[in-house]
Amino acid sequence: MDKSVTIIGSGFSSLSASCYLAKLGYDVTIFEKNTTVGGRARQLKKQGFTFDIGPSWYWMPDVFERFFKDFNTTASNFYNLEKLNPAYKVFFKNNETIIIEDTLEKIYKAFENEEKGSSEKLKKFIEAAKKNYDIAIKDIVYKPGISPLELVTPSTIKKIGQFFSTISKEVRKEFTNKKLVQILEFPVLFLGAKPSNTPAFYSFMNYADFGLGTWHPKGGMYQVISGIEKLARSLGVKIYTNSPVKKIIVENGIAKGVLTGSKKINSDIILCGADYHHGESLLSKKYRQYSAAYWERKTFAPSSLLFYVGFDKKLKNIHHHNLFFDTGFDKHAKEIYDDPKWPTAPLFYANFTSVTDSGTAPDGKENGFFLIPLAPNLEDTPELREAYFKKIITRFEKLTGQNVIKNIIFKESFCVNDFIDEYNSYKGNAYGMANTLLQTAFLRPKLKSKKVSNLYFTGQLTVPGPGVPPSLISGKLVAGIIESENKLYNKPKLQVV
Repeated sequence: MDKSVTIIGSGFSSLSASCYLAKLGYDVTIFEKNTTVGGRARQLKKQGFTFDIGPSWYWMPDVFERFFKDFNTTASNFYNLEKLNPAYKVFFKNNETIIIEDTLEKIYKAFENEEKGSSEKLKKFIEAAKKNYDIAIKDIVYKPGISPLELVTPSTIKKIGQFFSTISKEVRKEFTNKKLVQILEFPVLFLGAKPSNTPAFYSFMNYADFGLGTWHPKGGMYQVISGIEKLARSLGVKIYTNSPVKKIIVENGIAKGVLTGSKKINSDIILCGADYHHGESLLSKKYRQYSAAYWERKTFAPSSLLFYVGFDKKLKNIHHHNLFFDTGFDKHAKEIYDDPKWPTAPLFYANFTSVTDSGTAPDGKENGFFLIPLAPNLEDTPELREAYFKKIITRFEKLTGQNVIKNIIFKESFCVNDFIDEYNSYKGNAYGMANTLLQTAFLRPKLKSKKVSNLYFTGQLTVPGPGVPPSLISGKLVAGIIESENKLYNKPKLQVV
């Protein structure tokens, strides 16, 4: 009889793991606390508008393709991708803007127009970033974080110095123009840390940005979740929504099942894809690997204040993705990481999928997704949310040269309290644990419990880190560890490297 696996949560990492485990012959069941599959990647539909509630950027398409290839299929069998051109638009003070287009040559030209000589510097920077990307994909991100020796390869040894410098230092060695510096430091935000704390090696995210481009699944990011859910079900995975897990049952140091509602579900293996801190809270204290002090010491990625806004007209001077860097980047970062408080003058991001995907808003109307990065664990009240919406929408009007406040049909918000309530997120973080030097690879919380047999973890608080592509990889890594310890007879071996 096949061994049973119970998975807590249905985000990208859980769905990924479920597919790999089902392919290997395990009897896999997912329990999701919310009404829909997807974890933090959910969808809001209202009055003909469609919004991705969570992830809204599709980067590193090669990782998605590698995932689907493992099941002898392709992403195009589940959703349609469009490469965005432009990828995004950046607004600065004094009504200055820079548009990042869809090819390196166009981006080199944009840099050169901003600062003479910068295109050659950017070419060298991106060449180095591509080498880092190739090393990251080949030698780092598909390693399970068990031992520091995983990082020791001929390629990584040559890059050792980049783990002790930072993105901020490396960018500022070559570029002095503040606008270009901000654009080059921006991708690090996907790693959940500020550039001055992120190893220089992570410049591979700049290659992901400029070299691989920004893509959009028609219908929104939730189409990716729907596609992976369809794949999982086709492999025999059973999924139950509205089914929060209340407890992980452990007997004599061995995971035996879960308690969902008043029902006990027996299982040979438990995999927690929910927030790692929350997953450990489902255990008796003696079985938790990490103390409250451990979590308190860690650097967490920001939380976010999000708004989903329906406009009754098409908007001007915007693109699909828009970054508003018209205020102090460093000051906002300090107010997230060093002196946590509501930001004085926040940077923000705005997404209008209806600019390129007409199906996400009614004809002649626009959908707006606005995001302000925040320190985790801040006070969250309706009054604060409204005050900050007024701050950013006023700036939005000024920077884009149009009046929009009177054209708002509705506005929904999501913030710290919602991340805690909806996702059991530690301190309401939005992206997991930051990838700082001391929180990289084997230094992150482990995929396998050290205290409970047959208990495993996956997701953005563990290996390899925050973001959608890393979450897909995390699911593959944990499935590989489970298979290495619970080999099923006559089943294909799962390759994780």
